Amino acid sequence: MSIETAFFELSAGRADQLPASTLPEIVFSGRSNAGKSSLINRLLSRKSLARTSSAPGKTATINFYNLGFCRFVDLPGYGYAKVSKSEKLRWAELAEGYFHQTRDIRLVVQLMDLRHAPTQDDLQMVRFLTDSGIPCLIAATKCDKLNKTGRRSQEEMYRSEFAACPEIVVVPCSAVNGEGADAILERILSACDIAEKQ
Repeated sequence: MSIETAFFELSAGRADQLPASTLPEIVFSGRSNAGKSSLINRLLSRKSLARTSSAPGKTATINFYNLGFCRFVDLPGYGYAKVSKSEKLRWAELAEGYFHQTRDIRLVVQLMDLRHAPTQDDLQMVRFLTDSGIPCLIAATKCDKLNKTGRRSQEEMYRSEFAACPEIVVVPCSAVNGEGADAILERILSACDIAEKQ
């Protein structure tokens, strides 16, 4: 199967609805407005396979996309202030339920908006991943929205923030112009033990 023939497989709103882990899994995590769906669509060369929303915090399920050789796993976005405490708790329990299962997680693509410093939620997620020994790549999204000076400053700040974790690679990227997509896709294929694009 090629990347272009990827398809939406299912949504899980509870941990007991999660499918069996029968394929390597590439997980997409980040704040509710970080652009996960847009990045997934860009990586898969599709316009609307992963549904994007103008209302942050709307996705309340874990969505699975089947690429044949792996699954893309889109976690619910976190950190949206207008969501009720009970809904935040349900999302947290859903994500925790996913990670606490025995799953073939090859890589977590942790999205962060390059225009802003990582939030405490972002840093907590990265600490969880590193403490758990789960490989992590930081996709610094929306780089196209910064001018050269601002981008250089933000990239330096990100490098400094994660300097203590040399195994974590920060990739500036844009779902609009595609910058960084090839580098992220290369990491994904490598994590799935695939030498070149399908």
